[in-house]
Amino acid sequence: MSFPEVRMRRLRRSEPMRALVRETSVEPGDLIYPIFLCTGEGVRREISSMPGVFNLSVDEAVKEAENAAKLGVGGLLFFGLPESKDEQGSGAWDDNGIVQQGLRAIKASAASKKLLLIADVCLCEYTSHGHCGVLVETGDGWTVENDPTLDLLGQTAASLARAGADIVAPSDMMDGRVAAIRSALDHLDCADTPILSYASKFASAFYGPFREAADSAPQFGDRKSYQMDAANLREAMREIDLDIGEGADMILMKPAMPYLDVIRAARERVEVPIGAYQVSGEYSMLMAAFEKGWLDRDRAILESLLGIRRAGADFIVTYFATEAAKLLG
Repeated sequence: MSFPEVRMRRLRRSEPMRALVRETSVEPGDLIYPIFLCTGEGVRREISSMPGVFNLSVDEAVKEAENAAKLGVGGLLFFGLPESKDEQGSGAWDDNGIVQQGLRAIKASAASKKLLLIADVCLCEYTSHGHCGVLVETGDGWTVENDPTLDLLGQTAASLARAGADIVAPSDMMDGRVAAIRSALDHLDCADTPILSYASKFASAFYGPFREAADSAPQFGDRKSYQMDAANLREAMREIDLDIGEGADMILMKPAMPYLDVIRAARERVEVPIGAYQVSGEYSMLMAAFEKGWLDRDRAILESLLGIRRAGADFIVTYFATEAAKLLG
């Protein structure tokens, strides 16, 4: 059958009709809100390249968590800005580190009953050189060594789990990191802590504003030797298979919007829950368009999230989480 017997507009005539046949939806509980923790008290410092996003001291982060919980947001993802850094990134696994302090404080608040607390596992925010692993000098200069980094990532994940993280999320892209973290958790009475692996994290230009937010820009070189080449879809599927084989309970795709094909391919390939990270560059692009009046803010926020869900993501890490939750509510 075809027109005039078939008229597709029949099912678009009113909002109740459109709602009845809608295939994809976004709910506040599908959204994860990133939090950048810093030292001090009463600190709420706006990030210049990410208007509306702040570096927060622990007391301010507790307030932010309480607000997110009231709005029905699904969880928080924590990053840390330590008071000092060193070559090993030892602040990452310090049991009194800034993220560990934040986790304990929020875990003790009423907000923790409604929110999942997810801790990013990486060294770049804590190393003096800004790279995600241990550096070794070779004849050709400095290189990020894979295997010596694994033990440090395991220690970091275990410290974060002990501090109250409901989920640990390795984002470093070292080979074998999921197995190392799973082993460290299982040997330290954290066997029930799930791993959300950034299984396909691409070396992307869209991370620029985040590096200001987390003070994590590499001091030399780039991360292309460990983060993925933007051109490679099949390689992403191999990374996903390996991480699940090593014990990842969930996977996270990063970035989201420029890589919707990767999210769709992963959704068709695996059965584990899939998240996608609407990264800082995606947020800042939209914010710039809103400031210029080029896009309808409310509609564009929700449409961007809906597209990520439609591609196959079960949940979305987004800096719009609390704003979107208000719109959805």
